[in-house]
Amino acid sequence: MNSLSAWTVSPSALPFLCLVLGTQAQQAFRSEPRNVTVPMGATAVLRCEVLRASGTVQWVKDGLLLGHHRSLPGFPRYSMIGNPKRGQHHLKIEAAQLEDDAPYECQAGRSESSQAIISITAWVNVLIPPSKAHLELDMATPWVAGKTYTVTCIATDSKPSAEITLYKDEVELTGGESFTMSGSTDKLLNTHAQVTVTALSSDNGRQLACYAKHPALLRPVETTMTMSVYFPPQPPVILGLEWEEIKAGTMIRLVCVSHGGNPLANLHWTKNGEVLSTIWQEDIVMQKSSSILNLKITPADNQAVLCCESINLVSLSPLSLSRKITVLFEPAEVTLLGSFKATEGQDLNLTCYASSSNPPVQIRWWLGYKELNSFVVTMEEGDNGGMTTMSNITHRVSREEDGLKLTCEAFNRGTHFSKTQISKLTVYYPPQKVWLDSPPQDVPLRSGTTVRLICFSTGGNPTGTLTWFKNGKAVTDALMQTSFDRGVARELVLVLTASDNMATYSCDSTNKAKKAISADTKLMVHFPAVSIKITTKQEELRRGQMLTLECQVGSSNPKASIFWRLGALRFQGVEQSPTKAKFGGVSVHSSLSLNLSSQHHNQRVICQAYSPVLEEGAYTFFKLHVLYPPEFSPKQPTQVQVVEDDMATIPLLVSANPEEVSCIWRHRGKKLDKEKDPRFQWSLMIKNVTRKDAGLYTVECTNDEGVNQTSIRLDVHYAPSVKAEKDPVFVNLGETADLICVADANPIISGMFSWKLLGEEEVEMGEETQEDESGLLTIHNVTRAHAGLYQCTANNGIEPPATVDVQLVVQFKPELQKGSQWSKVASRGDGTTTAEVVCQAEGIPRVDFSWEKNGVLMDFANPRYEMRTMREGSFHTSTVRVVNVSAALDYAVFSCTARNSLGEDKLDIQLVSTSHPDPPLSFRQVTVTHDSVTLEWIPGFDGGLQQKFRIRYRWDQSASFLYVDVFPPRATTFTVTGLQPVTTYNFSVNALNAMGESGYADNNAVLTITTKEEPELEEDPADDDSVSRSAGGLSAYLTVVSTVVFGVMLVCNSLGCFFGLRWKKRRGQTGGRGDSALDGKKNEEEGSSQSTVSNSNKYESREKINTAAQHTLLIDSGSETDSNVYESYVPESSHYYYPTGDYIPPLSPHAEETRKLDVTRPPVDCHSHLYEDVRDGGLYQDILFSSLPSPPPLFDHRFLPQRNEWRSSTYPQRGTERVKETMDVRQLQRDSDLPFELRGELV
Repeated sequence: MNSLSAWTVSPSALPFLCLVLGTQAQQAFRSEPRNVTVPMGATAVLRCEVLRASGTVQWVKDGLLLGHHRSLPGFPRYSMIGNPKRGQHHLKIEAAQLEDDAPYECQAGRSESSQAIISITAWVNVLIPPSKAHLELDMATPWVAGKTYTVTCIATDSKPSAEITLYKDEVELTGGESFTMSGSTDKLLNTHAQVTVTALSSDNGRQLACYAKHPALLRPVETTMTMSVYFPPQPPVILGLEWEEIKAGTMIRLVCVSHGGNPLANLHWTKNGEVLSTIWQEDIVMQKSSSILNLKITPADNQAVLCCESINLVSLSPLSLSRKITVLFEPAEVTLLGSFKATEGQDLNLTCYASSSNPPVQIRWWLGYKELNSFVVTMEEGDNGGMTTMSNITHRVSREEDGLKLTCEAFNRGTHFSKTQISKLTVYYPPQKVWLDSPPQDVPLRSGTTVRLICFSTGGNPTGTLTWFKNGKAVTDALMQTSFDRGVARELVLVLTASDNMATYSCDSTNKAKKAISADTKLMVHFPAVSIKITTKQEELRRGQMLTLECQVGSSNPKASIFWRLGALRFQGVEQSPTKAKFGGVSVHSSLSLNLSSQHHNQRVICQAYSPVLEEGAYTFFKLHVLYPPEFSPKQPTQVQVVEDDMATIPLLVSANPEEVSCIWRHRGKKLDKEKDPRFQWSLMIKNVTRKDAGLYTVECTNDEGVNQTSIRLDVHYAPSVKAEKDPVFVNLGETADLICVADANPIISGMFSWKLLGEEEVEMGEETQEDESGLLTIHNVTRAHAGLYQCTANNGIEPPATVDVQLVVQFKPELQKGSQWSKVASRGDGTTTAEVVCQAEGIPRVDFSWEKNGVLMDFANPRYEMRTMREGSFHTSTVRVVNVSAALDYAVFSCTARNSLGEDKLDIQLVSTSHPDPPLSFRQVTVTHDSVTLEWIPGFDGGLQQKFRIRYRWDQSASFLYVDVFPPRATTFTVTGLQPVTTYNFSVNALNAMGESGYADNNAVLTITTKEEPELEEDPADDDSVSRSAGGLSAYLTVVSTVVFGVMLVCNSLGCFFGLRWKKRRGQTGGRGDSALDGKKNEEEGSSQSTVSNSNKYESREKINTAAQHTLLIDSGSETDSNVYESYVPESSHYYYPTGDYIPPLSPHAEETRKLDVTRPPVDCHSHLYEDVRDGGLYQDILFSSLPSPPPLFDHRFLPQRNEWRSSTYPQRGTERVKETMDVRQLQRDSDLPFELRGELV
């Protein structure tokens, strides 16, 4: 801006510039910009034309230079137009906006020939129409007719301000005012117009409009709103009520209609001021509201006022219309009052009552078909504006009027209603005759006999009611009364008792005529004693006292005899003279004396009265309540057995009277307090009994009569707990071991101890004996198999049995692991590898190792030798680590001696050069089927390299051998499949490694096996033949193909040998020695980072040896680097042997380890030197033997990872290492092609 501002020249400076410039050509405006008014969005052009323009022409907007480029960058809507050669620099503004509303100047800049000039200021006036017009009026709340409201219309954001006019249904509203306010931004204005309007009912639904005029608009902006005005409705009208009187029960339909109103009227019906209905319908089209009332007229509606009211939101008060109705109705009920039953000659007083009715009813009386006229009528005001009517009549009845109907009739003339009430008249009169049917009075009857007395009665209205009496007292248990054609009867069934003797039974017949007649009879009854009672004068009975009982027998007919009984005993008491008693019988009395004991308590003494005539008797008893001190039952146990932790119950069989006995239990002289020990309860219950609770318990029981005591022994049985008398137990091999466990148990039973050896081994157990609570296991002539953890179990029948473990440790002198895999260790002798010589011994106690090399005790101060010993259980492993193995210094016999306090053992281990493997051992058959044979063998020494196995077999008719490579490569069990049934095969197996192959197992022995017959298939014979033919054809086909392939392989092998020999000769002529040295150097460079690990031995190249050292080693071995005198070629095989010297050390013979299928492996497999099946090996690749002209490096580094760490001697065995990646090895044609370390073997 500062640089541009230099072009701005003030008009006051122009004269001064003219004087300075002198007579030079002055630039001038031909035309200058003028004010321009454009609507928003239009295009504005400001003209500027300069004569003799020599300076830069540009435009200034409100003091801001727009730039001299005609496109005016930064202002996309601005540009300069016109012909610049003619000095035309017009400013064009497209799509004018409010921001363009500003002053503009055209300036011509100063030049060498002219001074700067500035045009007059021109304004661009942009017209902005209002964005919208809206009415500020809340029509959500309708207006109310008669009220005044202010209507405001606003036109927003215009320039200049808009002109607003308000209309109501196209009629302009006058008398308003208008004003403006600031808009949303500068230069914009909001126009407000207000007018006051009085709402009319006719305004409802009319349009209210606002028009905003503006010069930028062709037509004004318009907004409208529909007015909603509330006004009251017209008064209602009732339709459907044309009659003044309505009969009750009539259903009438009334319609109330109210026209007009906004909103339409709300209608509701009332009756006597109570709302009947608030439901109505609105008809928008007809502008009316209507409500229908369906009303069933009842008597209660008489003189009721029905009213319909209409109202809406703006009604000042409801508008209503009322109508009164008159209801004609019958009486709700007609009632006949009074008694309609009477004795002949009696007057009846009856009343007939009719409830309220309109108009009142007329009442008439009828008896049968005869109208009665002697009655009095009374009327009174009733319910619902009606009248009640009551008629009273009096009439004297006779016997002939019995059963006639008495009728009361009520008639309403207004409704033509007639209602009657009818009752039947009953006239009573007494019965005429009564008689009895009963036994004769002079015949005796036996008590308990059932007797029937029947009473008959005839005549009377109603028929008589019969009642039985005994000695003047009513009998309530007589049977129900029955009727017959002439009268009634009632039977009395009696089971005769003593009270019936000479009793008078009478029968009365009565009815509602209240006059009774009767008949009676008497009975003679024989009965036993009616009562027996035993009494005594003694209030308390005690053991040892004499008791006298009195038996009083009540009335009997005839006299009874008395007997006494006590349990099974019968006594004759002292009887007195009989006396007269009730019911016409006699009474007798007898007494009995007893000497009391505790056994008499609660026993019953029976007094029996027997009647010989009746052959029956009655009895009662006296229960003896004898007081005596506590006595213990003969069945009281003296000993109680219980299992520990159960609840022990020591029964207390004690009796006493009084029974309130307090018993005190004592155990070991100590009183048992139930409150302090909640386990103890009477009699005696011990919860969660323990062995400490066993012993003698004494109980002392006391009551008010005395004290007594007894003793009971508690025997607590509990499950055994057992412990070892000595653990562990040490015993030397071959001696006798005694394992003892001691049990704490009750009871101690015979045979409660049992022993077993924990683990999977099965050995012969020793002799098991028992001495009281001790269990003894005696093992004679102990072997190493007896060592282990023994478990002693004690079981006395109470769960759970107890066990204890006893460790038997068998001590024996060291025994070294021996065999071909332990007696040899292979390593390169070039000074770049490390070998581990491992010696493992089993022995107890601790085994110590010592080492000799060629008979000389080894000095482990030499940094090239390091010994490490590890122990795991009875296995001890000693590892000698030889660093930078030298063929001259370290190919020797290492002697390992293992010793402890019981003896020692020795093993010679040869450290030799890597070589071909030894033949496998113990080649044997495992299983055989009709088409397969499973074979097994023990691997021999692997020559220090990974070995694999190959099975060779043939049958009698085969022209040559078939070979099968075992997979996985280091497996020692393999199944040969695809064999013929019932065919004899010869099998052999040998081992191969990168150095060559071994002879066949067991000194080239041949294993002859014949396959089994093919099992028969349960199929269709035709299918069997087809299968056999197809199988035979397939086997023949496979045989031919195998023979051809094998022949081709033999031809290729021969050609390979031929070309290989020619290549060998040619290489010898052309300096094969240099190639060999080069290859040796290459192998040395590559082998410096290699590590060959095979089972228990690991070879590392930690230190390199120089060529001088190598030369020294060669001289010490008595050979030259290119010497071939040590090559031993055997035509029958392809084995190459590379000895490093003539030294043959003396070797100690030792038995080779053999492994059978059923031999149990040592318990600690990680220390075993036996060759094991390796089934989880790594990637398997076939070892190829080729005669290619250019032999590759011996080791393939792709499959041999570097291993430079020192392996823990805890795992030094061959059988525990993972199978390493198989290396591709090609057979070399001459010894000079092999590295030095592979050229010999110490034998």
